[in-house]
Amino acid sequence: MSHIPHLINGERVAGNGRSAPVFNPSTGDSTSQVGLADRATMQLAIDAAKAAYPAWRNTPPAKRAQIMFRFKQLLEQNEQQIAALISAEHGKTIEDAVGELKRGIENVEFACAAPEILKGEYSRNVGPNIDAWTDLQPVGVVAGITPFNFPAMVPLWMYPLAIVCGNCFILKPSERDPSSTLFIAELLNQAGLPKGVLNVVNGDKDAVDALIEAPEVKALSFVGSTPIAEYIYSEGTKRGKRVQALGGAKNHAVLMPDADLDNAVSALMGAAYGSCGERCMAISVAVCVGDQIADALVDKIVPQIQALKIGAGTSCGLDMGPLVTAAARDKVKGYIDAGVEQGAKLVVDGRDLVVAGNENGYFVGGTLFDKVTPEMTIYTDEIFGPVLCIVRVGSLEEAMQLINDHEYGNGTCIFTRDGEAARLFCDEIEVGMVGVNVPLPVPVSYHSFGGWKRSLFGDLHAYGPDGVRFYTRKKAITQRWPARKSHEAAQFAFPSNG
Repeated sequence: MSHIPHLINGERVAGNGRSAPVFNPSTGDSTSQVGLADRATMQLAIDAAKAAYPAWRNTPPAKRAQIMFRFKQLLEQNEQQIAALISAEHGKTIEDAVGELKRGIENVEFACAAPEILKGEYSRNVGPNIDAWTDLQPVGVVAGITPFNFPAMVPLWMYPLAIVCGNCFILKPSERDPSSTLFIAELLNQAGLPKGVLNVVNGDKDAVDALIEAPEVKALSFVGSTPIAEYIYSEGTKRGKRVQALGGAKNHAVLMPDADLDNAVSALMGAAYGSCGERCMAISVAVCVGDQIADALVDKIVPQIQALKIGAGTSCGLDMGPLVTAAARDKVKGYIDAGVEQGAKLVVDGRDLVVAGNENGYFVGGTLFDKVTPEMTIYTDEIFGPVLCIVRVGSLEEAMQLINDHEYGNGTCIFTRDGEAARLFCDEIEVGMVGVNVPLPVPVSYHSFGGWKRSLFGDLHAYGPDGVRFYTRKKAITQRWPARKSHEAAQFAFPSNG
């Protein structure tokens, strides 16, 4: 059985202590072991990043960008190998894995603009012979903690931008599917990144706590569940670190009576069941304004759910693969059980799905509940599985109140032909990312990603312009060169141009 190492100071480093099994979710087989770093191993990575920082921060942004250009080419050249690694350990389909990687590459493309995005502002003659400018300087050694559901894309949200801003980075990926993350990091080293600028350390809570507590680590980025996001934010900020911690979600799609239902159903199928629902932007609630649109939705979507092509993620031409672990499968089945017990109408039941040839895989079929109410756990909780709930309301205002009352505010969308309704929805909904006839409104790389309420802890969103702000410190410089042989008396009043 293979052992997945750490990547420290440009070299593979074997684990020397605890380890955890990595599974193929399609078969249920353990395929490798990944080392779980102790604090001494994490300190090696921190020391490597700290040693690399002085030279890297003084490397011209154009040279940093040149490395990112080469990195982008290597990612594109290795697309199929990366997708296969993702699918083998996560379970998502090959096509979905390719899409994930391509969205990650978009963030590398944004990082390639380092000379432009790091330009400061300059003002001449703000006072007599006085010029002023702002300088964007790196933070130092920074770290990212990333989830299992996007082992390629989410790390690429973080370290390419952090690195082109002049920081050195320590990545703690999910221990459930670490192989693609490690392979991609090695491609960046192959592109010419100096040793120590990027380090990958596998681990669990011990590794996370080591990053939180290390005084050398100045900033932490996190994507995962809300309880962990809140923990990292609280523990990190009280130690004086910058923290952006993205948490959970319960994303609603509002269907108005005038919605283009055929297109809405197609959009919901992908948004609810793509990647087996293991997305923080997955649509898990369809809020139907009126019984007529709700009944029509059920009639149209049920045959499509029943026709989902489900199998081993490494096969091509599928709609959905397995869930990531046996525990995740059992958790989703438990939520379906609870929905039935609490009185929701189970329209399509995915609990008994068996995939021929992969009987031990972690599969749950597409599931649909109707007549769900807000007090049910299938409504309140983030299930993170292929379960779509239909909630029926009487008006757009009632739908919006439902969404605004929920503790999460990550993503939402509305399906309508009415511009007035869409504008009201966009203006008044208390959610960070909003789509109009777009089911997964994930911002492109030159905007920023982040939710509201308990979906985000911290002031700045991920990647894009907010990412630049997070990974840099702004320094304001005011400079004066007095004329030769001039002399001014001391001024004791506060200086001004008044």
